[in-house]
Amino acid sequence: MAVQRSEIRAEMVAQVHSIVVPVGAVVRAGDTVVLLESMKMEIPVNSEIDGRVLELAVAPGDVIHEGDLIAVVSSD
Repeated sequence: MAVQRSEIRAEMVAQVHSIVVPVGAVVRAGDTVVLLESMKMEIPVNSEIDGRVLELAVAPGDVIHEGDLIAVVSSD
Protein backbone atom coordinates (compact mmCIF):
# COMPACT_ATOMS: atom_id res chain seq x y z
CA MET A 1 0.00 0.00 0.00
CA ALA A 2 1.36 3.43 -0.94
CA VAL A 3 2.13 5.92 1.79
CA GLN A 4 -0.20 8.90 1.78
CA ARG A 5 0.93 12.29 3.01
CA SER A 6 -1.58 15.03 3.71
CA GLU A 7 -0.70 18.69 4.24
CA ILE A 8 -3.45 20.39 6.23
CA ARG A 9 -3.66 24.04 5.18
CA ALA A 10 -5.71 26.99 6.41
CA GLU A 11 -8.84 27.80 4.47
CA MET A 12 -9.24 31.28 5.98
CA VAL A 13 -7.63 33.88 8.19
CA ALA A 14 -7.98 32.73 11.79
CA GLN A 15 -6.21 32.49 15.12
CA VAL A 16 -5.04 29.13 16.44
CA HIS A 17 -7.15 28.48 19.54
CA SER A 18 -5.62 25.14 20.59
CA ILE A 19 -3.69 22.09 19.47
CA VAL A 20 -5.87 19.00 19.94
CA VAL A 21 -3.31 16.27 19.17
CA PRO A 22 0.49 16.35 19.57
CA VAL A 23 3.15 15.44 17.02
CA GLY A 24 3.35 11.65 16.87
CA ALA A 25 -0.32 11.09 17.64
CA VAL A 26 -2.26 8.57 15.56
CA VAL A 27 -5.37 10.07 13.98
CA ARG A 28 -8.24 8.78 11.88
CA ALA A 29 -9.77 10.63 8.93
CA GLY A 30 -12.15 13.21 10.41
CA ASP A 31 -10.33 13.56 13.75
CA THR A 32 -9.75 17.13 14.87
CA VAL A 33 -6.08 18.13 14.89
CA VAL A 34 -6.31 21.87 15.67
CA LEU A 35 -9.05 24.29 16.73
CA LEU A 36 -9.08 27.69 15.07
CA GLU A 37 -11.01 30.77 16.15
CA SER A 38 -12.48 33.28 13.74
CA MET A 39 -15.23 35.81 14.40
CA LYS A 40 -15.71 34.32 17.91
CA MET A 41 -16.44 30.86 16.48
CA GLU A 42 -14.34 27.75 17.05
CA ILE A 43 -13.54 25.94 13.82
CA PRO A 44 -12.20 22.36 13.95
CA VAL A 45 -9.47 21.45 11.47
CA ASN A 46 -9.64 17.73 10.72
CA SER A 47 -7.29 15.15 9.28
CA GLU A 48 -8.26 13.98 5.80
CA ILE A 49 -6.51 10.60 6.16
CA ASP A 50 -5.78 7.93 8.76
CA GLY A 51 -2.19 8.28 9.93
CA ARG A 52 0.30 9.85 12.30
CA VAL A 53 0.85 13.58 12.86
CA LEU A 54 4.38 14.26 11.57
CA GLU A 55 4.48 18.02 12.00
CA LEU A 56 2.54 20.87 13.58
CA ALA A 57 3.44 24.17 11.97
CA VAL A 58 1.36 26.36 14.29
CA ALA A 59 1.08 27.17 17.99
CA PRO A 60 -1.79 28.54 20.10
CA GLY A 61 -2.18 32.25 19.49
CA ASP A 62 -0.69 32.21 15.99
CA VAL A 63 -2.60 34.12 13.33
CA ILE A 64 -2.73 32.13 10.11
CA HIS A 65 -3.77 33.07 6.61
CA GLU A 66 -5.40 31.16 3.78
CA GLY A 67 -2.98 28.56 2.45
CA ASP A 68 -0.70 28.50 5.50
CA LEU A 69 0.50 25.06 6.57
CA ILE A 70 -1.12 23.85 9.80
CA ALA A 71 -0.01 20.21 10.04
CA VAL A 72 1.31 17.22 8.11
CA VAL A 73 -0.20 13.73 8.50
CA SER A 74 1.34 10.59 6.99
CA SER A 75 -0.16 7.11 6.65
CA ASP A 76 3.21 5.37 7.14
